[in-house]
Amino acid sequence: MRIDESAALPVSDEARKRTGSHYTPASLAQFVARQIVNTLGTCKAARVLDPAVGDGELLCALAGELTACGTEILEAVGYETNHLALQMTKRRLARTFPTVPAILHEADFLKVALADFDAGETLFSNEADEQKYGLIIANPPYVRTQVLGAAQAQRLAKQFGLTGRVDLYHAFIEAMARVLQPGGLAGIIVSNRFMTTRGGMSVRSGILRKFDVLHVFDLGDTKLFEAAVLPAVLLLRRKNGQSSKRSACFTSIYSVAQSRIEHTAKDVISALDYDGVVQIQSGDKYLVRKGKLECGRDSSDVWRIATAHSNRWLGTVTEHSYCTFGNIGKIRVGVKTTADKVFIRSDWERMPWDRRPELLRPLTTHHIARRFKPKTELRTAEIVYPHYVVNGNREVVDLDHFPRTAAYFKQHKAALERRTYVTEAGRKWFEIWVPQDPELWPQLKLVFRDISETPTFWMDTEGTVINGDCYWLTCNNLKDTDLLWLALGVGNSPFIEAFYDHRFHNKLYSGRRRFMTQYVEAFPLPNPDTAVGREIIGLTKDLYDLVPSPETADVERRLNLLVWRAFGLGEEISR
Repeated sequence: MRIDESAALPVSDEARKRTGSHYTPASLAQFVARQIVNTLGTCKAARVLDPAVGDGELLCALAGELTACGTEILEAVGYETNHLALQMTKRRLARTFPTVPAILHEADFLKVALADFDAGETLFSNEADEQKYGLIIANPPYVRTQVLGAAQAQRLAKQFGLTGRVDLYHAFIEAMARVLQPGGLAGIIVSNRFMTTRGGMSVRSGILRKFDVLHVFDLGDTKLFEAAVLPAVLLLRRKNGQSSKRSACFTSIYSVAQSRIEHTAKDVISALDYDGVVQIQSGDKYLVRKGKLECGRDSSDVWRIATAHSNRWLGTVTEHSYCTFGNIGKIRVGVKTTADKVFIRSDWERMPWDRRPELLRPLTTHHIARRFKPKTELRTAEIVYPHYVVNGNREVVDLDHFPRTAAYFKQHKAALERRTYVTEAGRKWFEIWVPQDPELWPQLKLVFRDISETPTFWMDTEGTVINGDCYWLTCNNLKDTDLLWLALGVGNSPFIEAFYDHRFHNKLYSGRRRFMTQYVEAFPLPNPDTAVGREIIGLTKDLYDLVPSPETADVERRLNLLVWRAFGLGEEISR
């Protein structure tokens, strides 16, 4: 089969999900190679590795940059499991760099690592430092735990000291650290998720232990890949026994809509040379920010960009903060039935009364989401909820006392019993997999959406069950419910958008933000006992009563100004 070397290999959506194959665009490959070589400085010779070589774009880009600066390539080594991709890489290297010794293995780099581990060795443990690689360039595959399978994920976690939700590229980073010479450089394209999620804690910790981080490029929603990947580029140097006192640089680029244009550039890669709002030739606009990497005090802290302005801004907020959302109570995700078609329906009322389950409860889903007050008129779904609390302990109901519910569950018993993990956990076959705490449902609850361009928080005053497409928060102390109203006002304000962007700046496509637990629990609150705090609480309650009246616009403007003032900020210096 003839390979068209002028185009990337076609990869189906199914294959991409299974293998994590997102081949690197030429412009990005050139950018990563140039960052490595510019950092390398004068170097006579180097051994080069790409552990997931794909169609050879990265390896060829690095070979070109090294050749141009006069560095001899002792070996160009690559690993790849896709036969056609490997053949493409061989032809490209042979045609463009015929004098470079290329050693390309049709093998899985991590399987080589695991084979050594099973033999009681670490990866390439017999190689001396001088036999390891001086340079690594890589775009390792992105495959989540649920696609890898539990057994493979556990092996990788054990081999590479990973915890939490393991992604394949996490293991690649650890494996690359073991084959890179002390002082050697690596340019790695990864998903930016690891910088801001709990699942990325062990990876962040491992990187900081093994590497000096030189530069992080968060490429955000630049759509450089065909798939919905939000990439980052890490420029790393393998530690050589000396502690680096140099602060890592951080550059981020995210799309913006209505902003004053400060620079123009050819494309998103060229836009990285600037600082500010850049319009590229396509007409798209991006905000490029340059600062330093802030890693926090421990691995649980997210990685973020720190600028002099953002540090001053966050410092002011801290000085005026009384507590955080997380201090009010535990933030929980909604229930997860793992059999929604059985437990959750909108057509219960069309059932004859004598067949309708007794254990129905009203359900809140993202479909009724609205700032401050939910669209209760759109609530149609109800959930069969077979759990209750006895003496502070959650229990499952006795179906003998609820004959209509028992009949309904028996009708769907085959589907429910397919959830073998429920019974294997010692639970009844008809239980909800994640039912949360039934005792909390009647309480006042702050509810919010996970993904939204603007924050969408509302108050549940009706004691509903919250579905797994939303998060919710109740007060640890039932006498402090005004804190929930305070959080509702702050959570929906432009201030919290600015706080999110300064503290986390983790956006998806089209400016959408992720309101994950570890972010929202860090959202600050002003003192509720001050005059401005009490006024925020009062206006928030007024807004709840007014929504969706036209009068809300004026009240919300007053509320937002109060929130800025409560944190010692003026709206004019908010961003």
